[in-house]
Amino acid sequence: MVIDDPTVKAEVEAAFRAYEVALTTNDVATLEALFRDDPRTIRYGIGENLYGMDAIRAFRRARSPVGLERVLARTEITTYGRDFATAMTLFTRDNAPGKTGRQSQTWVRFPEGWRVVAAHVSVIAAD
Repeated sequence: MVIDDPTVKAEVEAAFRAYEVALTTNDVATLEALFRDDPRTIRYGIGENLYGMDAIRAFRRARSPVGLERVLARTEITTYGRDFATAMTLFTRDNAPGKTGRQSQTWVRFPEGWRVVAAHVSVIAAD
């Protein structure tokens, strides 16, 4: 198995960037498109545990678009073979001083492209 094939890694990095732009601009349609539309897709958030794309979709559509801007740090994207990747990052927000967020995503390549099948977001007190 090839880990971090440059072509595959560039594809996942592009998908991750598209997700980040969609998240911070509240582009719900793109956020929904980047998650696998499947009842087995999971997103654990800061205050919610979402099982299945229907729950994720409902959360995204109801979320306030205020205060979504953030600064990323230590983003690590690793690809395993041609069809599986993880993306991990830390983030801070001006509206949450003294806290650091953590985000992990599991990406899988499907015929329609790269999709998140599992995600986890949490916040801790800053170091």
